[in-house]
Amino acid sequence: MKNSTTPHVNYKIPKKWLILVTLALISAFLLAITSTASSIYLYGSSTNNIKADAAIVLGAAVWGQEPSPVFRERINHAINLYKNGSVETIIFTGGVGESNEPAEAIVGKNYAIAQQVKAADIFTETESRTTHQNLKNALEVANAHQLTKFLIVSDPLHLKRAVLMARDLGMDAHSSPTPTTRYRSFHSQIEFLSRETYFYFVYLVFKI
Repeated sequence: MKNSTTPHVNYKIPKKWLILVTLALISAFLLAITSTASSIYLYGSSTNNIKADAAIVLGAAVWGQEPSPVFRERINHAINLYKNGSVETIIFTGGVGESNEPAEAIVGKNYAIAQQVKAADIFTETESRTTHQNLKNALEVANAHQLTKFLIVSDPLHLKRAVLMARDLGMDAHSSPTPTTRYRSFHSQIEFLSRETYFYFVYLVFKI
């Protein structure tokens, strides 16, 4: 009796199909990046004309005792919201960036007081180093003072990610982009948008 063996068949995917699949995956990836970047840009272009209990000012760098230009524009916008009655209080966020500098939130508070914002209407958190920490710590401050509705103040391209974070924390949060962002040149906007698109995807995956 002869031994019978089943012939082994090698199935090879045609090279052209591998190329097509690779191109399709790359196209899908690029489309996802482009659509996300576009949504970030458009989101920051819209303004909410609503009233809230507090404006939460996301921290940015300070230069000694003074806010950096980027931070100053955020503070100025929050002050305008306060003075036109859109918010009753301001929560400044941000810890110490350099060891010889005060906390970002303290610099923001001092600047606002110098612009005739009542000290009693200003709250601060001085421990955060990231956007998520800004919002998490601000929520703790807000809960202590029975504040429940918020305008998140930052540069336009920062707000889609920031508001998503805030809402994931359970906050009734709405965007309030600075009308006078320091990121005005094409190069600075592209750089900021690229960075925000990357961090937006990181947050979606890792929630950090």
